[in-house]
Amino acid sequence: MNIAILSRGPQLYSTQSLFRAGIKRGHHVQIIDHTRCDLLVEKNFVEVYYENLPLEHLDAIIPRIGASVTNQGAALINHLELMNIFSVARPNALLQSRDKLRTLQKLSRFGIDIPKTVFVNSTANLGRMVEELGGFPIVVKLLEGTHGIGVILSENISNAEATIEAFHRMKEQVLIQEFIREAEGADIRVIVVDGQVVAAMKRQARPGEFRSNLHRGASSELVKLTAREEHVAKKAVRIMGLDVAGIDLLRSSRGPLVMEVNASPGLEGIETTTGIDVSGKIFDFIEKKVRKKSRDHRRVRR
Repeated sequence: MNIAILSRGPQLYSTQSLFRAGIKRGHHVQIIDHTRCDLLVEKNFVEVYYENLPLEHLDAIIPRIGASVTNQGAALINHLELMNIFSVARPNALLQSRDKLRTLQKLSRFGIDIPKTVFVNSTANLGRMVEELGGFPIVVKLLEGTHGIGVILSENISNAEATIEAFHRMKEQVLIQEFIREAEGADIRVIVVDGQVVAAMKRQARPGEFRSNLHRGASSELVKLTAREEHVAKKAVRIMGLDVAGIDLLRSSRGPLVMEVNASPGLEGIETTTGIDVSGKIFDFIEKKVRKKSRDHRRVRR
């Protein structure tokens, strides 16, 4: 098969892991900087050009779209799907999962337990909102942030107000969430591929830090999921319309809480911690899907 990895970071671990997995299986794999693609659209016809060459030969794509270019990446995925090219991530699902509020709204609607959350437009009623969350400390986070960037633990009203107002002055949208003390600075990262849990690890924040991101110096170890945790992770991915996703769970006194759903989860931490070839699982999924698709009609023509 001809498969493209859409990535602006060809040197990144996740991109290279996927590239190696595809080559190992005998596929022709190329890494494409999706921000350098040109999209042609006319009546009953669409085309994508990369470095002045059409991408009509592709059977499938693996989007690794950065948060800063989500809309641009989603537009390209949509274009390629119109050309009958299979995508590991659907454009609407990618857009929705990148918006933390929309993700939590949808999960809540379908009965998934989540941390209590408030979307803050103003600090005028902050005291009341904090009471709704169960009091201080609270977590203040950007609506669109990654790797723990823009996530702050606030211990009192003056600190929370200053933090939120600073974000607002930067034209950023802000959420506040209850602090799950009993999680003790740990979360569970679960990788789901084609509706099945393929790998899971526990991430533990370093001393003095509450963020459990590996980029922040957290440690990781193998973890065995409970039946409920596995059920929640699989249901959350299904609700979000994703075939490949990373789910971040918090272990709370009321059960597992879904903190985040990631449509392009990093693979370095999970693969090195668990020893599981997650990239290979993704290619197993692609092969299964592409075999079901007709390869005769890759472009939409009159």
